[in-house]
Amino acid sequence: MSTMKGVDDAFLGVGDKPGLHIWCIMGTSVVPIAKSLHGKFYTGNCYIVLNTAELKSGIRGHNVHYWVGEEAKEEHCVIASDKAFELDAALGSQAVQYREMQGEESDKFLSYFRPCIIPVQGSFSSHWRRSGEECDQTTMFRCEGEHVARVTEVPFSRTSLDHKAAFIVDTPLKIFLFSGCNSSVQTRAKALDVIKHLRENRHCGRCEIGTLEDGKLVGDSDAGEFWNLFGGYAPIPRDVLDTANGELMTTTSKKLFWINKRKLVPMDTHLLDREMLNSDRSYILDSGTEIYLWLGMATLVSERKTSVTVLEDYVRSQGRSSIGHTVIMTEGHEITDFKLQFQHWPKNVVQKLYEAGREKVAAIFKHQGYDVAEIPEDKPQQSISSNGSLKVWLVDRGCVTLLCTEEQEQLYNGDCYIVQYSYIEDGKDYNLFFSWSGKSSIQEDRLASVSLMSSMSDSVKGPAVVGQVSEAREPELFFLVFKSLIIFKGGRSAAYKNSVLQKSNRTEGYKKDGAALFRVQGLRHDCARAVQVDLVASSLNSSHCYILQDGASFFTWTGSLSLPSEHHILDRMMNKLFPLKQSFLLKEGSEPDHFWKTLEGRSEYSKEKCVKCWPADPRLYTCTFQQCTCIFVVFFPRDSVHKSISNLIHDSFQAKEVFTFCQDDLATEETLILDCGEEIYVWVGLHSGVTSKEHALDIGKMFLQAGNAQDGRRSIVDTTVYAVVEGDEPAFFTSFFNWDSSKQVAAVLGNSFERKLAMLKGISPKLEAPDRSLRRSSSRRPGTSSEPTTPEQHQPAARRTFGPAAASVGRVAKERSGSSSALSPSPVIPSWSPRSRASSSTSTPVIARRLFPSTLHGAPHAPSATATGSPARRR
Repeated sequence: MSTMKGVDDAFLGVGDKPGLHIWCIMGTSVVPIAKSLHGKFYTGNCYIVLNTAELKSGIRGHNVHYWVGEEAKEEHCVIASDKAFELDAALGSQAVQYREMQGEESDKFLSYFRPCIIPVQGSFSSHWRRSGEECDQTTMFRCEGEHVARVTEVPFSRTSLDHKAAFIVDTPLKIFLFSGCNSSVQTRAKALDVIKHLRENRHCGRCEIGTLEDGKLVGDSDAGEFWNLFGGYAPIPRDVLDTANGELMTTTSKKLFWINKRKLVPMDTHLLDREMLNSDRSYILDSGTEIYLWLGMATLVSERKTSVTVLEDYVRSQGRSSIGHTVIMTEGHEITDFKLQFQHWPKNVVQKLYEAGREKVAAIFKHQGYDVAEIPEDKPQQSISSNGSLKVWLVDRGCVTLLCTEEQEQLYNGDCYIVQYSYIEDGKDYNLFFSWSGKSSIQEDRLASVSLMSSMSDSVKGPAVVGQVSEAREPELFFLVFKSLIIFKGGRSAAYKNSVLQKSNRTEGYKKDGAALFRVQGLRHDCARAVQVDLVASSLNSSHCYILQDGASFFTWTGSLSLPSEHHILDRMMNKLFPLKQSFLLKEGSEPDHFWKTLEGRSEYSKEKCVKCWPADPRLYTCTFQQCTCIFVVFFPRDSVHKSISNLIHDSFQAKEVFTFCQDDLATEETLILDCGEEIYVWVGLHSGVTSKEHALDIGKMFLQAGNAQDGRRSIVDTTVYAVVEGDEPAFFTSFFNWDSSKQVAAVLGNSFERKLAMLKGISPKLEAPDRSLRRSSSRRPGTSSEPTTPEQHQPAARRTFGPAAASVGRVAKERSGSSSALSPSPVIPSWSPRSRASSSTSTPVIARRLFPSTLHGAPHAPSATATGSPARRR
């Protein structure tokens, strides 16, 4: 085996495969820990933990943690720090290093060792402990945390109990769980996971389990046994707020230091900017909760080691050796939390690569230490059944009009539409709804389309997922359900036409006998789109194909970097746009003067290959609302509403990342967000308190505005937001998890704690009919039609309108049919009743209030106008 200068031989060759490696500091050496002992840490030792993850790009990400036991020697702590630096060097200085103190471990570290780590008193020994030794005595543990369990052994005494945590008392014959009255449901559920771990590892799966709740004693046999262990019942004192750490974290402002020859040079932190960090220097940033060490890529190895020593000295000088976290990273490998400390941090520049050079580029990446097989192909990353049925509605001033089959694949960028795709998957009916907003659509229709979509999705039978989409940012799923799609300039809706007339005296948009330029793209041969672009030469791109219309003349243009498969799509879309018309096929560089004249003359355009970026690695966040604030918004025009909303959002909403996530992290009391870069999924638990799918989409907007996303603050215009309800998860959502369908217990009685307790005790779970205000039951056979409720099925055909025009407008869409003038029924948009979906626990999450006026939500008190008929299908 080859050696690397300055790197311990134990670290050579590690990090090639995903997974954990753990070493223990023994004297001046590092000793590998067997996989069977992973998660077992001794309080008298220091450990180094390497977690390697395979990223979507094919590159491996490395996190190095050095864990310090509370009884570890000082010299061992120094050695652990040095060895962690050596391990980073062995990995090409691409790892992020974390310092972990016993009892103050980061969530990321604890997520590697589910369900928990329970430090063992003493020092590491190669001798096995005798079986049964640990269950011969009574031990007591304090358990906190909602997605990771923080377990601490405490003295077996009544004084160790409090009201804000869960406590586990492990006796030789029975394990007790005491739930403090101020502990959350998720904390109690995590404590059950710990109990299951203790029963399997300390009791060989053979012991009883007793549970009791703080303050409830009557008729509880477990409570009597529990208090007898302490010599009888006695009241627990009221919790005392621990403000010591809180004051430190809240009063300490950000501090940035430049390390100059072991000395810290303070820098101005009024406005932190990425430009303040030089590649030939090292910096310490103290944010109050974390301390970051940033190492410029041009710094020498000796300078980096010195910087690590300076960091350790700074932590000790601040009296924070046992609290807070330290993170060490090299330039180019910064974590998101560090980037968010700065007012401006540029997004990573995506290198544009040519198709012909894929092999060469892959070789370069491999030479730099990356294991890259190839550049990502331009093929769909998601899939959905292709045998579903499609319906499209036009939104106009709070009303919807169903388009006929010929028109539903022709959208206009001045309009808003609601798309419903019904399909069967694994024998179950699903409905996927999209609210699509064109670039030139008016704000009134954008708001109304989301509210209408939410209501329509709840009027169908069977699971329904909703998504909010903006033009030019559509996800792959949107195009897959259309098969072929044409997006024209202009609009059908009267609201759009009026807005154009107010700005000018002419109506803009596509003219059948005029001139137009269409960009043609496709995910595959049966999934193509043509989008009308500006009629200028700068709209061209060598990577794409185009159709140019000039009255009765047509040109099909193929870029020099376009693929043969795209040429077939070009022919298909030409036949769809202009049936039975002949076109002149032009290759880039052979255009006649007529071509350039139609495009208003020659000009520069992009000639670089457009290569699809690697998909972002999914990250899961839990959403919390720090205060229950009712938001009252008066419906003012346009931007004033959003400004008032934005100012209130940041005061109440917080998102916290769930590391190393899995299906079990989807707790029924919570609302979680799965961030996939260009798309986010808002997952709503049945007991979360979210009152509608529209409410869930609003939470997604809060997440994007709060800047918790992977690339900082993002706009709803740039990101697709889905709302997914517990029990109705489609395959394109579950594909991000190692999904087990048997765990879908949406109909099991109770919250997550009660569900886990029933399974742990082997009790047959009781079933309930969940609150269907958010998720509709499926009472029909798979394969039957799924569409919004009609007036004949629901109530008299009264037309409900949404938006400020609701009180004065009762508009009916006229049927455009040559055979009949009768009006056919249209979906009734049901109104929401804001019912709470609280769990049986007293720690129900705070409900986030609605963000738009009641007229947009179709609330019961919203004004409605009775129409003389119902909207009809457009012919």
